[in-house]
Amino acid sequence: MIGMGRTGAAIAAAAMLFSGPAASQQADVPAAAGYTMPATQVWDMTSDVGRKYRIFVSYPSQGEPPANGYPVLYVLDGNASFATFAEARRIQEYYDIGKAIVVGVGYQTDMPYAEERNEDFIVMDNPPPGKRLGRTKGGKSGRDEFLDFLTGKLRTELGSRFKINPDRQALFGHSFGGLFALHALYNKPQAFHSIVVASPSLELDQGVLRDERDFVSRLEAGKVGKTSRVMIVVGGRDIDDDPEPARALADRFDRLSGYGLRVRFKRYEEEGHMTVPARAVTDVLRFAFEIH
Repeated sequence: MIGMGRTGAAIAAAAMLFSGPAASQQADVPAAAGYTMPATQVWDMTSDVGRKYRIFVSYPSQGEPPANGYPVLYVLDGNASFATFAEARRIQEYYDIGKAIVVGVGYQTDMPYAEERNEDFIVMDNPPPGKRLGRTKGGKSGRDEFLDFLTGKLRTELGSRFKINPDRQALFGHSFGGLFALHALYNKPQAFHSIVVASPSLELDQGVLRDERDFVSRLEAGKVGKTSRVMIVVGGRDIDDDPEPARALADRFDRLSGYGLRVRFKRYEEEGHMTVPARAVTDVLRFAFEIH
């Protein structure tokens, strides 16, 4: 074989080997069953405006629910992050941190992230050509409609399946989901007991900054009342979203403690944008489920 050389010959030989009887026998081996996570349920739901979601739930399998019901943590981008949070909860079920329900809110896909999240999580003043980020319908943005789904139809459905505590509902959002978590704080500050904002893409959404100014004005005027506790987490190696704006946001929130806003900030020096959620999972569960 002209010009093939030793390496090329080896590749050709390997190709002949795997196209022979051994490959044929391998094809006859039945596929193994996929892994099913214990103590979980999955179902699909459609919002009142026709948006389709996949709901993943991890729940305690031992003992009776608390008298007031289980606390709940809603994890956005459920296709990507639910399994990590669910297993962390399950292996700690003998402790208080595990006596809770984790709800992954995702989409009808096997991919970790779906494009539909863009319309649910963010509003951009100048979206890229061909993109409708933060669509409006009936005077509401897509994220307003998504917030209505989380606090309305989804919460009602969970209550019909599990005994849940309506006063201890928490929310986790990462990246664009972190922007949505801020939107929830600013627009429904009593809807969640605790909110975790992970690596928020603050530079992409001027609408969130405007919402912050309006929220602060209402808070200082005494028009908000009780508000969610907030934890902001970032990675020290986050090259997608500079951690410094998140640090500055935490500082701005901290100056509002006299008005009842409680904030906690945590920076994971060795983590980047995509590794922050997995690194933060136990800290998030503790923050969401600790009693105050």
